[in-house]
Amino acid sequence: MATKLTSLTAQVAEILEDAICSGVYPVGTNLPSGKALGQMHGVSQAVIREATERLRSKGLIDSRQGLGRIVRARTEVNGFRVLSAMVADCAELSSVFELRLDLEGAAAALAAVRRTDEDLAKLSDILITLGENIHDLEASVELDLAFHTAVAVATHNPHYGALLKYLNLQLRQAVHAARYNALTSGPLPQTVQCEHLAVFEAIKARDAYGARAAVMLHLHRAACHLELDIPGRDQDTGMLESTTQADREGSKPLVNR
Repeated sequence: MATKLTSLTAQVAEILEDAICSGVYPVGTNLPSGKALGQMHGVSQAVIREATERLRSKGLIDSRQGLGRIVRARTEVNGFRVLSAMVADCAELSSVFELRLDLEGAAAALAAVRRTDEDLAKLSDILITLGENIHDLEASVELDLAFHTAVAVATHNPHYGALLKYLNLQLRQAVHAARYNALTSGPLPQTVQCEHLAVFEAIKARDAYGARAAVMLHLHRAACHLELDIPGRDQDTGMLESTTQADREGSKPLVNR
């Protein structure tokens, strides 16, 4: 599989960024509506939303309810970014997936402890809709990202939600590639859905250790489907090899049940 992952989102974001930098859309003016941009570039409004979110994360635009998308700067604001470019190489993407393993594992554990009935209802609704659209590539990508974001929101720590939402948006093309691979690999979409359900059931049962393990297993398998190599991680669970060895020898888990 190609290690450089491209998407319509990346292409449209790059075109819009070039237009802002060159003054086609001056600072202080509004970008065209999502519908208009979609028609101009021949893509869906979902692609436009993801593309403009990338511009917002760079500090180029600001989105406000009722005001549209306003151009704030012609040059990117320097700050933390998980990918050095719109296209990530295999080694860089492996590093980011490792970051996701630990961040999302911790988020799932916290969600299991802190989740409310409203959080469970939100997660359940997403999974039901995802199950109904399991063979629709674009819809399943959006819902996959929404599920992971909802888990982060269920921590009730706003920084987890904001960071993981940003991280997942940056990795949309990787999620797209993983879902595409799943669609072309027989029963894999159902397997991925079962992995999501395992995360949900652990959170519902307030099983922090189980939720953490389920998320890490799910993300590690996704990395394997993308042919990413993450050294020092157990091939079956995605956890650090020393941790899994300790578990096999009967030591207590890092997070209590």
